[in-house]
Amino acid sequence: MADLRGSTGAPHARILGVGAYRPSRVIPNSEVIEAIDSSDEWIQQRSGIKQRRWATPEETIQLMSVAASRQAMERAGITAEQIDFVLVATVSHLLQTPAVATAIAHELGTNQAPALDISAACAGFCYGVSLAADMVQGGSAKHVLVIGVERLSDITDVYDRGTAFIFADGAGAVVVGPSDVPGISPVVWGSDGEHFDYIRQREDWRDVVGGPDKPGSGLMPHLTMQGNPVFRWAVYAMAKVAAEALERAGITADDLDLFVPHQANMRIIDAMAKAMKLPDTVRIARDIADQGNTSAASIPLALDRMIVEGEARSGDTALLIAFGAGLAYAAQVVTVP
Repeated sequence: MADLRGSTGAPHARILGVGAYRPSRVIPNSEVIEAIDSSDEWIQQRSGIKQRRWATPEETIQLMSVAASRQAMERAGITAEQIDFVLVATVSHLLQTPAVATAIAHELGTNQAPALDISAACAGFCYGVSLAADMVQGGSAKHVLVIGVERLSDITDVYDRGTAFIFADGAGAVVVGPSDVPGISPVVWGSDGEHFDYIRQREDWRDVVGGPDKPGSGLMPHLTMQGNPVFRWAVYAMAKVAAEALERAGITADDLDLFVPHQANMRIIDAMAKAMKLPDTVRIARDIADQGNTSAASIPLALDRMIVEGEARSGDTALLIAFGAGLAYAAQVVTVP
């Protein structure tokens, strides 16, 4: 039997730079209330959302991803040729294949970096950060570009009172690279498939397309969500996941500077913070008020806003936690670059 060489990576990994792209169209609540027979007051009370960003036809998944990635690479001091892997978390790239990650890697000018899409809904970005950290420490890559991007406006039913006001578009990206000290803690992740139907694509593609024996609807599939069960599950289950993530990182809530949860709903964010007994000193991301729920893009967008507005400073300790369709979830503690 031949002796094989193993790979050796960096001792640790960290986030080197963060970038974001917010679509140009700002959609206030006043533009969505008529179709769902609602009011601005009701939407804000239910979700905390005042407005959201929807992409124009020109603001594609690829365009938004490339813009956010270039900003992240510039802030990290990394060129495209140094990117060894591209991971794109999205559920709204509407081609079944190929992965949009390959086109993004090419447009950025990487040296034919391997690239793939991750379909883990709102948890996709945290999944990607963990996979990237493992690659860097395992030796299969030195610099990994992780992108969270969505055009949920394409698959949102504007007449669905439970979801029409929630979902939005945008892209966020980070570069994960080597570090001499821990900058990304061990991940806590999983899935609760018992509740697979809580958040899902409503129509099967076969119902849309149809066939010889069944005419198709001709309409896009749409997202649907059972709001109250999701709320109860998220607050109860994610408080325990957060506590485990802090334990694996070797810290307590008192050591946190930032809490950057998935921007699903302001009420969920507040309830999670209360259940976790976060100290008043912990600064909490509330990007959802002006951006809406962008699924896989929500955490990098929220973190970027905190950095740009001075709420997050280099060296701060941040807890990231995300949950979504599946129900997939993930949490890790990171150091702000």
